[in-house]
Amino acid sequence: MSSTLKKRILIPVIAVLFLAMGSSFKSDFFEIAKQIEIFTTLFKELNMNYVDETNPAELMDTAIKNMLDDLDPYTKFLNEQDVEEYRINNAGEYSGIGATVRSFKDKLLIIEPYKDYPADKAGLRAGDEIIQIGDIKVSDFDDNASELLKGANNTSVAVTFKRQGETKTATITRGAVEVDAVPFYNMVDDKTGYIVLAKFNEKASGQTKEALLDLKGKGAEQLILDLRGNPGGLLSEAINVTNLFVPKGELIVTTKSKVKKFNREYKTKNKAVDTEIPLVVLVNGSSASASEIVSGSLQDLDRAVVMGARSFGKGLVQRPMKLTYGTQLKVTISRYFTPSGRCIQSLDYWNRDANNKAVRNTTFNDFKTRNGRPVQDGGGVLPDIEIAAVKANPLTAALMNNNVIFDFATDYYYNNTVADVKAFKFTPANFQQFKTFVSDSDFSFETKTEKVLKEVMTNREEVIFNEAIETDFKNLLADIEDSKATALETHQKEIQSKLEDEIVKRYFYREGLYNYYLTNDDAILAATELLGNTSKYTGILQ
Repeated sequence: MSSTLKKRILIPVIAVLFLAMGSSFKSDFFEIAKQIEIFTTLFKELNMNYVDETNPAELMDTAIKNMLDDLDPYTKFLNEQDVEEYRINNAGEYSGIGATVRSFKDKLLIIEPYKDYPADKAGLRAGDEIIQIGDIKVSDFDDNASELLKGANNTSVAVTFKRQGETKTATITRGAVEVDAVPFYNMVDDKTGYIVLAKFNEKASGQTKEALLDLKGKGAEQLILDLRGNPGGLLSEAINVTNLFVPKGELIVTTKSKVKKFNREYKTKNKAVDTEIPLVVLVNGSSASASEIVSGSLQDLDRAVVMGARSFGKGLVQRPMKLTYGTQLKVTISRYFTPSGRCIQSLDYWNRDANNKAVRNTTFNDFKTRNGRPVQDGGGVLPDIEIAAVKANPLTAALMNNNVIFDFATDYYYNNTVADVKAFKFTPANFQQFKTFVSDSDFSFETKTEKVLKEVMTNREEVIFNEAIETDFKNLLADIEDSKATALETHQKEIQSKLEDEIVKRYFYREGLYNYYLTNDDAILAATELLGNTSKYTGILQ
């Protein structure tokens, strides 16, 4: 189906659904009915008269998805399968193989098997490439082949996979998988507790409370709450988690929408567990949504010191709306504001650049915390104390997104023995090996400067461009390419941190990684040091 035809289908669909989501449904009823009728007749005539056979379901799916792409990435159509996945994500339990799996065109890649769950028991390891499930080759399967791994408890699935060049087989017996909101907590030292809150599913506040009480029972007099990498989840759980540390009746979030019923104030409803315990909250660029509600509100209320790197910047609230045939529309209904009145939304999806990409906010407004400390909106939650090792950079992100760090960790695992997490040490020689690994791989990384230079050379004006200038441009591009090797050394601290994370998980699972963090993670060490300095901690919050 041509893109022109898809656009012709798309125009009336946009009008119908955009208007249907508006608050003035009654006043626009005639226009809505008109557009529905136009679209219905168009869709019918198209499918009946088009020169080739059409697939009405695929056409409609294309129309809906293209329409929603013009809004924001969080407004999505959920088919029955998506609805079930959404429910599972919030509930924190499902039946399956118990592993994080990433889908590629011709394979499924095991990213992380969970300790003592079916995939782990069957002997699968991170880096294994599943090429066949039962009798179905992954490369022949049109949809996401990971769906074939799902199934009821105690049912089996045979998989064929590649590992380090060898083809192997395994049979996995599916089972119940618990997705903990708090996968780890422990004491950093004799008086500092540490809690990892990884998800805001239905278990978040309950498990955080259990961990907090247990740590206090073990002597914790101060606490580190780690929200790094937490993508968010349920708004209600974000408020309940915050409520563990602030009294009943505190305003945590205000939501504002063009639809009056979505304009609400959310206050804490329960008695707090501890309103006095010194608290540090860790965030990074992958801490989003509910994580930003917790960190932002605790910062605004001067209840915690926030440390790490600027958070993601998602200040939008979604709600699932039931449609027909078991489908749903997960739609952005409002923006949320922290107690100081700031919205931390970073990207403006309603104002786009020439490439149709959302524009990032660059103008920030000033707000005040309860004690009068300055904070800003428009770009995530900015920590009170930034930690260099936690900050992201384009090179490290590219190495992660292109699986370079992941693949190196796979090779490291099969070529090195690590008996004890406490004895693990990533040496300068290991990093040199990584640099060689990168240079030998097909990894390519285009900087913003390179992109602009290439565009200039492509769109050059012949009147002012001569051979000498073009040669200078090419030399500059070559110099930039040469400098990329140096960039690996410039960002060694951040890159090595990601390498250590991935390698430790291979030997000791995620629990081992968190134990490794307790004595090696820069952010945890800095937070522990701050909490040990009462005057400095108190001074930051004043």
